[in-house]
Parts: sequence; C-alpha cells; structure tokens
Amino acid sequence: MHDLRYLREQFDTLRDQLGSRGADVPWEDLQKLLQERRELTTQVEDLRHQLKKGSEEVARLKRAKQSADEAMAAMKALGDKIKDRETGLREVEERVTDLALRVPNLPHPSVPAGRNATDNVEVRRWGTAPSFTFPPQTHWEVGEALGILDFERGAKLTGARFVVLAGLGAQLERALINYMLDLHTTQHGYHEVLPPFLVNRAAMTDTGQLPKFEDDLFALKAEDYFLIPTAEVPVTNLLREESIAADRLPIRYTAYTPCFRREAGSYVKDTRGLIRLHQFNKVELVAFAAPETSHQELERLTANAEAVLQGLGLHYRVMALCAGDMGFSATKTYDLEVWLPSQQVFREISSCSNFEAFQARRAGIRYRRPDGKTDFVHTLNGSGLAVGRTMVAILEQYQQADGSVLVPPVLRPYLHGRERLTRV
Repeated sequence: MHDLRYLREQFDTLRDQLGSRGADVPWEDLQKLLQERRELTTQVEDLRHQLKKGSEEVARLKRAKQSADEAMAAMKALGDKIKDRETGLREVEERVTDLALRVPNLPHPSVPAGRNATDNVEVRRWGTAPSFTFPPQTHWEVGEALGILDFERGAKLTGARFVVLAGLGAQLERALINYMLDLHTTQHGYHEVLPPFLVNRAAMTDTGQLPKFEDDLFALKAEDYFLIPTAEVPVTNLLREESIAADRLPIRYTAYTPCFRREAGSYVKDTRGLIRLHQFNKVELVAFAAPETSHQELERLTANAEAVLQGLGLHYRVMALCAGDMGFSATKTYDLEVWLPSQQVFREISSCSNFEAFQARRAGIRYRRPDGKTDFVHTLNGSGLAVGRTMVAILEQYQQADGSVLVPPVLRPYLHGRERLTRV
C-alpha cells in the first residue's frame, strides 16, 4: 500500500508511472475521495481548535464568576458538529483505504519496460538441456506409467486438478521438501517455521492478496478464514505490528506449507498434470531487510532458490519480469524457469520478489534505526521451490528409455540410497 499523503500529493505522477499496471484502479473515484478526506480533516481540525478556544473561554468566565451558559451551549453544539464530521471522515477514510489497497506497487527503475511475458528479459542460464535418444514423455505420462501419480483417484476424492502421490511419488515429494529445508537452514541461514495453513482476513490484506484477489482464494466463510495460497502470507505476518531493532536485520525465514489456489479461467491450458493444481506443496523463503540493502537481499534470495536447482542438476534460466508481468505487490521480480523437454519450453518454478515497504506499510512492520527513528522494513519472498514443479522437472529431465527415472544424487540419502525410480 502507498502512503496516503504520497498518494494525494503525487497522484498524477503515480498514475502515469503505473500506466497499464494500474488500468483497473478507479482513479477518478480515488482522487475525489482523497480530496474529500483532506477537506474533512481540515474541517475537523478547525472545529477542534474552536472547541479548545471555547473551553478556554468557559474557564475564563467561570473564574470571573460570570455566566458561562451561552458559551457552554455553543460548545455542546460544536461538539455535536465535530462528532458528525468525524463520522463522515471515518466513512471516507474507509472508502479511501479500500481503493488505495487496490493500487499496485511501483516498479523499481531497473525493471524492464513492457506489457506482458513476451517483454521479460533473460538474465542468465544454468546447465544444459538433456538430450535423449527417444521422444521424451510428459511428466504425467512418466508418473502414471511408474504408478506414482494418480490423477483419477485425486479427482474422485475431490475434483479436477487434484492428485494422489503414491509409493515412490509420495517419498520423492517428501525427499524434495526435506532437501530444500535442509539446504536453506544449514547453508543459507534461514530460520525454519511451520505456520498455520489458515489465516484471517487481515493477514491476507497485509500481503496484498486482498481485496483485489479474493475470488482466487479458497475461504471458510463462517470464520472469515482463508486457506493460504503461499507461505508468504503467514510468514510475513509473523512480524505484523512489530518494531525491529536495526541490528536484527536481515531476518530470514523458510517454511514448508501446502498451498491452495482456485486459479480458474486464464490457466485452462495447464489443467493437465502437476503444473497448475488447486493444492500443492511449496518451500518458501521470506526476508525482512533494511531499505538500503533490500535489493542486495533480493539477489541473495534468488541465488538461494537457484542453489536448489543447481544441486538437483536441473537446467533452468532466470528471467527479469517486465513491469506489466509482475505481481500486484512487487517492485522487482526474478522468475526461475526450468526446462521441460517434452514441451521444449521453460516453465516457471519460482518467483523471487522485493516488495520494498508496500507490504510492511499494510502490516505495520517497522524497524528502529540507530538514531531512534522508525521506518518501514522492506519485505521479500520467493519459492525455494515449488515442490510439485520440481518433481515435474525431475521426471522429465531424468527420464530414461526404459521408463525409469534417475534420482538426482543429492536426493538419494533421503530415499534410502535409491538411485532410480521404477515401477514397484
């Protein structure tokens, strides 16, 4: 969320800078409400000043043993007027806040210009694409033939875009989660947490999922709770309404959670396989940093996510997202895209973003500078990694002509030394 004073004073500049990124913001309504809020605030302040002067006059009259009835009646009328204006101001502030929460973050100056994914810029690649002496199969063909992916029973239990992982599939999922958590906690300096998988409305609002994306979420309406779409939500909110000493920064957390997303409509092309499930597992990285170091922290966090792919020996590339393709709350984002040989394409496996003060302002997360003043921290997060999509990449990049799949060496200790996935 943007500071309301900045939003009012830099209104035209902000609207122009956001361009198409802010196309669905009701700018005219917001501008009118901001002006109304300013006018009502001025009126309330003036009336309070008059009330203070009136109180002083009543006190003077009483000290002089003169009648203060008329002055006190005027003060009562003034008090009623103040209450009326304050009620109107609260209503306007609620409407301003609702619209201000729908204004996206500004892209960082280093972000490439552009409107959609075709304008993203490749930063680097790692590894080489595997070559095959046979036509590579899709991950669902490999997994179903091995008996480790069961989409039919997943649909029977719940519905479309759910899956049952069986046997070595379930073990591989668990191995990937443990490998990622071990790597981030023992080598990258993250503190592991296991947060609730249900959060309240305030938590969703603080990280930017609400109010704009409520239709994308699974909700428990009676309690006004939401199933988390990512561990970013509960982990960022761990420090909600807290003030952190500057010498504690940066603070880094990692968490495994299941994630729940409706993702209807625009993703129809991804309904086959593990790419776009309604429920999936993910290991998340979240960091809190001082403003002057947050973009260095983004580079570090991205490198930590890349280290998982490198450890697994998976071919991938890093993309700098253009302004038009970034998420609502981000000011800068790198996507890690892993190679899928069956489709001959790179597919996203992690997004690593810096939100600067955008989320912290919503959540009231501050830090105390050495001079004693407080400011909002910068928040960052990234997938480290999406577990199902990592399994997709392993099944496709490590598939063999006989239908088996080689296990990356770093995972073998988590699978009791198993070197190959075969049908059991």
